[in-house]
Amino acid sequence: MTKHKVSFAWAFKEFIWPRKKIVFIGLILIIIKSLSGFVLPVQLKKLIDVFVPSGDMDVLYIILITVIVAISVQALTSFALTRLLSVEAQYLISLLRAKVQKKLLRLPINFFDNNKSGALVSRVMTDVEGVRNLVGTGLVQLVGGSITAVLALIWLLNINALMTLVILVPLIIFAVVMLKAFGVIRPIFKERGKINAEVTGRLTETLNGIRVIKGFNAEDQENSTFEKGVEELYLNVKKSLTATALITSSSIFLIGVASTSIMGIGGYYMMEDTMTFGDFTQYIFLLGVLVSPIVQMSNIGSQLTEAMAGLDRTEELMQMKEEDNPEKRTVSLDKITGNMIFDNVSFSYENDKEVLHNISFKADSGSVTALVGSSGSGKSTIAGLAATFLTPNKGKVSLDGIDLSTVNLSSFRQHLAVVLQDDFLYEGTIKENILFASPNATEQELEQSVKGAYVNEFTDRFDDGLETVIGERGVKLSGGQRQRISIARALLANPKIIILDEATSNLDTESESFIQQSLQVLMKNRTTFVIAHRLSTIQKADQILVIEDGSIAEHGKHDDLIARKGRYFDLFTYQSRI
Repeated sequence: MTKHKVSFAWAFKEFIWPRKKIVFIGLILIIIKSLSGFVLPVQLKKLIDVFVPSGDMDVLYIILITVIVAISVQALTSFALTRLLSVEAQYLISLLRAKVQKKLLRLPINFFDNNKSGALVSRVMTDVEGVRNLVGTGLVQLVGGSITAVLALIWLLNINALMTLVILVPLIIFAVVMLKAFGVIRPIFKERGKINAEVTGRLTETLNGIRVIKGFNAEDQENSTFEKGVEELYLNVKKSLTATALITSSSIFLIGVASTSIMGIGGYYMMEDTMTFGDFTQYIFLLGVLVSPIVQMSNIGSQLTEAMAGLDRTEELMQMKEEDNPEKRTVSLDKITGNMIFDNVSFSYENDKEVLHNISFKADSGSVTALVGSSGSGKSTIAGLAATFLTPNKGKVSLDGIDLSTVNLSSFRQHLAVVLQDDFLYEGTIKENILFASPNATEQELEQSVKGAYVNEFTDRFDDGLETVIGERGVKLSGGQRQRISIARALLANPKIIILDEATSNLDTESESFIQQSLQVLMKNRTTFVIAHRLSTIQKADQILVIEDGSIAEHGKHDDLIARKGRYFDLFTYQSRI
């Protein structure tokens, strides 16, 4: 089965069939609209061949009223069709965007590591828009236009079979050209979606990093990169425009050939008195009824091709494996003690490039495990495994004797809190960012977490206090202030397991003293993993793991490791001298 069939079958099952009633009503409306279009040529023949020669004015009024009624029916059905299907299509787009975003958030961390955020935004917002041409007027017009064309063709054959067969030749050639062109256009549209996502992704990164760009005077460099992406997008559009132009020019030429043939053959028959002027006029109008939906179908076909290309990409995303596999992760956690064991754990981000080698240690409930070592040694990877952001390739990580790879992630993460080096804050108020961890928390719980993280130390100086708007990613706050908000958020979550990744890295001396006190509150009776370059912050840890090249080089408490005068001693004495 080809990719095209797979995609259309999926689109039909997902979008069209669940809305079969609305689509069916749309088909009824377009058939009524199409049949109304036949009234004019019928009445025109009667007018020319019968009633004009007889001079019957009463019948003329009846004909005019009949035509006006038919036109009114066409207008009303056209309005109802657009109103019904276009609104449903827009509703479906909103549902599909929500569905794709929901799927995105269920994908594993490494997917986001390998894709730009702007590109993913494009997949959520742009790729799904093509569905409007399936459930909207596009597909219904395609089917309705086909029915209209068939009815018109039968009628034309009945009026004059030879003339009709002659004009069918260029129309068949046009249909073949159109199908070939659509086959060429679809992969171009699909590639355009990828390019557009890349360009959008780069632009998003540029805007997020505007301070760094200006700080390094790199505007020209960014402009050049963006211009290359825009040019690539232009070249892709140029390709599709060539194919589209071929369809348009073919239609103009071949319809012109058909019209010329009709003039010649029709003129001959009228001169021979085998065709009346009314028949000829009716034939011309019916030919318009035949050709109009065919030309319209070429435009709709182009839209449907673009829609299917976008839905191809949406389907690919929806078929990706989620991190919380319900077939494997069947264990649901309620209350936990917090004893975590790493048993011969190995991990690799890429095949044959192992970054952790046979890591084994135990983190007792309520203990503090510090991970130290040089950059790239594997500290964050161990923390990622403890947080279930990653799954071991070999060995296992267990919690209270249960293999974490079998645990439902949502049930585990309700007991987890993370405070990362790159603290994540929404554009909004300080209060909203703290409540992010527990939206239904009471005012008393909020106040406790604010005081516990010493957030009130700086919010009391703000006019709006906790209602202060902090800007995108908290740009209006200092690094230490952002960090304290992150810790307040973790306190409010009241977790059993905490991951602190460089939690004191952004702090000045004054802020660090506040944070150290709040961290003691946060870590009390909670299983904690701390990653820190500043070794002075982890001297009281229950155990310190020195990680080098993906292995545990040393393991023990601060005083024991200092006494050994090994790698930890070297790191600590080096920092002490700085």
